[in-house]
Amino acid sequence: MMSAVATAQEPDRRRVVTPVGQNNNVVMPPARGTSDKLVEQYLSGDTLAAEREAREDSIKRSYKRYPRLTDIAVHIDWLDLLLMACGQKYCSVGAGVTLNMWNRLQPVAELGIGRAKLTPDDGNFTYRGKVSPYFKLGANYNFLFKSEPAYQLLVGLRFGLSPFSYEVTDVTIRDYYWRQDAELEITGQRSTAIWGELLAGIKVKIAGHVSLGWMLRYHLMFSCKNGDAARPWFVPGYGTRDGHLQATAAVYYTF
Repeated sequence: MMSAVATAQEPDRRRVVTPVGQNNNVVMPPARGTSDKLVEQYLSGDTLAAEREAREDSIKRSYKRYPRLTDIAVHIDWLDLLLMACGQKYCSVGAGVTLNMWNRLQPVAELGIGRAKLTPDDGNFTYRGKVSPYFKLGANYNFLFKSEPAYQLLVGLRFGLSPFSYEVTDVTIRDYYWRQDAELEITGQRSTAIWGELLAGIKVKIAGHVSLGWMLRYHLMFSCKNGDAARPWFVPGYGTRDGHLQATAAVYYTF
């Protein structure tokens, strides 16, 4: 009885709760780069859809996904032209098409022509590699596939083929005993070469759709037929037959 009376006499202890404080109803601006769709979902009260959109947007930001066919680029090699103007005795000029898939894997097709003319210092012969075609097929791999396609770090493989012709003229055979010289000409020589290439390089956007690329190529000859009377010195698209390293540079136009 006494406890009941005491309880009845206790004052009413109700907590006063402020449902919305003065600063609780301030709408904070969204983070920079937040999509308009995500902002609209938050404002409409659809928080579940907004959170799902935010997760997808975060994934896209950390790892941008490119379409299967990101772009198509055509290129022209120009370094050999410059080197030949500076005294190099051979030249290969080519063009190619590159399909950039997912900004990662890049099938490549190349074709071109090559020629050579060499007369050694003693002048006892002249080697002429006639203008002949070459063909290459292969692919590149872009290590910067998470970045913009404008900047690429590439490694690749190529398989090359060239059916070519050449001749060796003004061959001087000296007979030091009789002190007489004989001249010989070896014409109509034909050969076919098959080789592989390992390459590494970079591609950098210069302006608009134009880019420049530099490649270092390691060549490995698989097969090169000798002519009937002379061994070829130069292979179009490959370089000197006994060489293994080649530097190339190209200008690209990307669609």
